[in-house]
Amino acid sequence: ESSRTHTGLREILDGESESNILFIAWISQVESIDDTLEARQFFKSWSEKVLQHKPKSILIISAHWDTEFPTVNTVLRNSTIYYFNGFPDPMYELKYEAPGAIELGKKVKDLLMGAGGMKRVDEDTERGLDHGAWVPLMLMYPDADIPVCQLSVQSSQTGTYHYSMGKALAPLKEGGVLIIGSGSATHNLKKLDFSIPNGSPVPWALEFDHWLRDSLLQGRYGDVNEWEEKAPNAKMAHPWPEHLYPLHVAMGAAGDDAKAEQIHTSWQLGTVSYSSYSFTSSL
Repeated sequence: ESSRTHTGLREILDGESESNILFIAWISQVESIDDTLEARQFFKSWSEKVLQHKPKSILIISAHWDTEFPTVNTVLRNSTIYYFNGFPDPMYELKYEAPGAIELGKKVKDLLMGAGGMKRVDEDTERGLDHGAWVPLMLMYPDADIPVCQLSVQSSQTGTYHYSMGKALAPLKEGGVLIIGSGSATHNLKKLDFSIPNGSPVPWALEFDHWLRDSLLQGRYGDVNEWEEKAPNAKMAHPWPEHLYPLHVAMGAAGDDAKAEQIHTSWQLGTVSYSSYSFTSSL
């Protein structure tokens, strides 16, 4: 199935509605330099075809920042973190130094400790953006002129825990903040199949991806929170949960009555789904 754009989301955001919530799926740092990837083309067309309304700031929940307690980065300017090896040299020359969003980070902390009831939320005053944040953002917003705050996940917790985190962050919708969960619809690096052409998923991955899509589009968020018990091939699709938890935060921020829509789908290496979703709250 080819990639799709969500016209309804664009119209809503142009009207300055409260529905600035997304889950984007990515897997490879090479997205930043490989023009053959369909997902790269989708992200590059973002401001033109998907979301023309420029957000005031961005809160991005990245699967690649996994901490014991929720943590936000509160920095004046984001550095570009490279903690991967063996990629082409141009990868290490890329920079995405968007302004920090200190005020937003402190607001996130206040919401999580207030409405979220969390006893501890940390601030990191040195950490920049990992590739779960800067790879998609440099394609979506290449000017790097929008303040960005990053929030960590806790892989020791559950989907419901992250959904509750998102619910606490719901007030951010009304302040021009774009909330992005950045993870992956499927994430099992041990099952990558380099012999399969891009766009050809293996059956177990496709089954999980379709279950996730149908659950979201039908508003069965409770099932998604309990994905380990409800989904087919759950442990095959996600041996570890951190790449799915950004989705739960986005779902929670959108609200129980939010409408989900798939805004992109494509495949890489047989098992990597780039299925991405928007969440539109009822007005």
